[in-house]
Amino acid sequence: MKKNTLITLLTVFTFFCANAQQEKGIFGINNWLHNWTDFQSNTATYNEPTEILTGHISKDIKLSKKYVYLLLGNVFVTDSVTISIEPGTVIIGDYATKGSLTISKGATIIANGTETDPIVFTSNRSRKRQGDWGGLIILGDAPTNKFGNGSLSNLYSNLSTKSYQYTNYGGENLESSSGVLRFVRIEYAGKRTSKDNYFNALTLAGVGSKTVIENIMVSYSESNSFEILGGKTNLYKLVSYKAGSADFKFNFGAQSHIQNSLAIRTPYTSNSNGPRCMQLFSYDKSSEVDFTKKGTSVIAENITLFNWSEDLEADLDKDLIAEALYVGNNTTIDMSKSVISGFNPAIILDDQIKINQESLEQIKFSEMYFNNCRGNIFLENNSNNADLENWYGNLSFFNVYSKGKDSETFINILNTKLPDFRLRINKIIATNDYEDDDNDD
Repeated sequence: MKKNTLITLLTVFTFFCANAQQEKGIFGINNWLHNWTDFQSNTATYNEPTEILTGHISKDIKLSKKYVYLLLGNVFVTDSVTISIEPGTVIIGDYATKGSLTISKGATIIANGTETDPIVFTSNRSRKRQGDWGGLIILGDAPTNKFGNGSLSNLYSNLSTKSYQYTNYGGENLESSSGVLRFVRIEYAGKRTSKDNYFNALTLAGVGSKTVIENIMVSYSESNSFEILGGKTNLYKLVSYKAGSADFKFNFGAQSHIQNSLAIRTPYTSNSNGPRCMQLFSYDKSSEVDFTKKGTSVIAENITLFNWSEDLEADLDKDLIAEALYVGNNTTIDMSKSVISGFNPAIILDDQIKINQESLEQIKFSEMYFNNCRGNIFLENNSNNADLENWYGNLSFFNVYSKGKDSETFINILNTKLPDFRLRINKIIATNDYEDDDNDD
């Protein structure tokens, strides 16, 4: 009886442990990266453009899969019109004119791809590189914490006077909709426009909560893969691959919920002087924001932040790897069930943040899996993290610390065509060490 009871308990324990293990980082019964993502986009070829998009689009338009479209210069969708894009459509950004597509405030994009027929934004160069073209910008009328509304006019080069009005974002409608982005790939974007300005691959500025943003892959962006400025966004199944700058950047009072998403960094496409997987700020300059408004607040669940390095220790020693997550002053984050693997360290808090209970209750990390990180959570410019280790190391947070090999931590990262970055489920095997008492009922 005692032996049967033990086996039953071990079986139940194994079931719950396996499910708890699986729930950390990106998850799913099947590998949801299959079919629509492309980790070898440098080998993809597309037909030459047959249609040109340029200037202002002021009437409803539908892009068809049977054509290949070229973004020539700064293209604005304006005047509350809708641009609809069929599944499988290819849109190419022009290198010479820094092609970009901006959905102005009040306009709508319906880019509703499918798992087997995603919509692709990419470069028109035969040998594609980071920052070949501009990017996709969506401007909404949800609030920010800025004084007045925001503008991205400084982002664009050669901007006409008429176009300035179409670069504004922000308003009062938290639940506004700018449309749908689903099963979309954005490749080789993030072009520099001036000494200090770059396009991001995907910019969401003042975008409201009814906008659908899910199953988006950004590859080889020179600047940030995803930049969220203000607004209220629900972000689901996002992938950032080998970005030159941040994978996910939140700023200006962004209220965001990001789930089941993945960032893959490598020392050879970025550097350690600032780029991180995730960055939270509430302002660039404190003078430009209204502190009576909400600062940036992010709920992050089941996120995997992974540094892909052939020789992690050597790259760490060479200072080629930065922290995975930076938490700025006047921001809040509630991150749970997530994996941070291979960084130096895992998390840094802005040095203006006071390390006390009140502050740390706004910066939550629970049920985390920290793997192969040279340190876990630090205050910026302070090598003594004993207080933070004691706080987040408390058993009530259920955080786990590991030094596991990548091949043993993730299901299959060696398949460069169809990798699987879900956390491997550790099997618990009952041993025979237990001596059964046959006389015990």
